[in-house]
Amino acid sequence: MRILVVCGAGASSTFVAQRVRHAAQASGLDITATAGTEQSLPIDLDAADVVLVGPQLIPKLDRITEAAAARGTRVILMPHDIFRDLDGSRTLALVTAPAPPHPRSSTDIPSTERTSS
Repeated sequence: MRILVVCGAGASSTFVAQRVRHAAQASGLDITATAGTEQSLPIDLDAADVVLVGPQLIPKLDRITEAAAARGTRVILMPHDIFRDLDGSRTLALVTAPAPPHPRSSTDIPSTERTSS
């Protein structure tokens, strides 16, 4: 599995990528993890199976998810406190957990189930 960790400028993602690499190695998993930035994402996506997105990129998450979906790449939003995961085990658990079912959009919900606000 190839993991791409993306944050705004790349500094935080470098630490997360290193930690998840070490956790994967300690667990005997064949996982690579690299750091990227929002600007490098269009190129980096081609070499990723999973993209871990830093919480500072929440406003751009839909765009990132669309670009990743076009390549069959899974996107996981990291929690705001992920940078405290010093051994990478929590981050690794995010990646190795089964993908949750795709949430239904409002157009997938029959009109009888929709509520107006």
